[in-house]
Amino acid sequence: MAPTESKKRLALAIIDFLNTSVKDGTLTADDAESIEIAQSCIADTFKVDPSNEAAMKEALGGQSLASIYSVYEKLRNKPSAGSSSSAGSQAKADETQKPQSGAPTPESDKLKSEGNAAMARKDYNAALDRYTQALAIAPANPIYLSNRAAAYSASGQSEKAAEDAELATSVDPKYSKAWSRLGLARFDMADYHGAKEAYEKGIEAEGNGGSDAMKRGLETSKRKIEEASRGPEPPADDVDDALGASRGAGGMPDLSSLAGMLGGGRGGGGMPDLGSLMSNPMFANMAQNLMSNPDMLNNLMNNPQLRQMAENFGQGGGMPDMSSLMSDPNVAEMARNLMGGAGRGGQ
Repeated sequence: MAPTESKKRLALAIIDFLNTSVKDGTLTADDAESIEIAQSCIADTFKVDPSNEAAMKEALGGQSLASIYSVYEKLRNKPSAGSSSSAGSQAKADETQKPQSGAPTPESDKLKSEGNAAMARKDYNAALDRYTQALAIAPANPIYLSNRAAAYSASGQSEKAAEDAELATSVDPKYSKAWSRLGLARFDMADYHGAKEAYEKGIEAEGNGGSDAMKRGLETSKRKIEEASRGPEPPADDVDDALGASRGAGGMPDLSSLAGMLGGGRGGGGMPDLGSLMSNPMFANMAQNLMSNPDMLNNLMNNPQLRQMAENFGQGGGMPDMSSLMSDPNVAEMARNLMGGAGRGGQ
């Protein structure tokens, strides 16, 4: 016998469940091939087409198989008030079963109103108590579930809020408030993709493009997703070098900062005041020429006397005799070149 339309829809829901289980990480990538084979077998056996979006949408009805089953799990252990083993009391059991499934009663509505009043005065514990009592009478009532989700969110219990809101949307996918509260709960749990999905479904349930509040929730969730996708900001181009001196124009190190690190003014061993030195246009020009001429810098650093000076200074030997150093014609010539010809001829 051919599968009924109802069973075909169930087969599509199962295929959707398997597909979602791979995407959301419930199953590993290693299982993907096996799941694909299983989906193909179900589709062939039940004569259904998972690529048919209209058929899939009709089968799911805005819900997922997992959410539908979660409703069943939460309701299956609820006692049936008024249930009886005798045939004579079966009618009474049937009557009491309907409120148990979610239809409100005067008593449950009174408890809900008391919960709403407690929420208005921000007494969230009292609100949770009243909504819970109302749900004991009508455990699948989407309004009671959604209201308790709001109370859980207000008291900082986001996971419980999401659980109640998910159940409310499973019971009534058209109840937009439940989608809004599910979006808020997921957002508070940093599940921004889940929040985005909830707000999108809430907008669909509201129709006419959705309310401003729902659209704000959606846009905020999207921004969070974009921020997460961008990752950490790249470091600035103008970074500090190993000595902590910021680079100035043309790649020149800020020697006044370096001077500050060396104590400013004159240090031990006759260390010159680098801050004052670099304020002198002649020496600033020399430094600029040096940094823009790699060959000149190499020649300077290969000079034996300069190397000896660096070694002495590094070993705490103090600054060398500058007059002796400048008696080297090579050094004197390099100095004149570095100064751009300044000082030639004297005064």
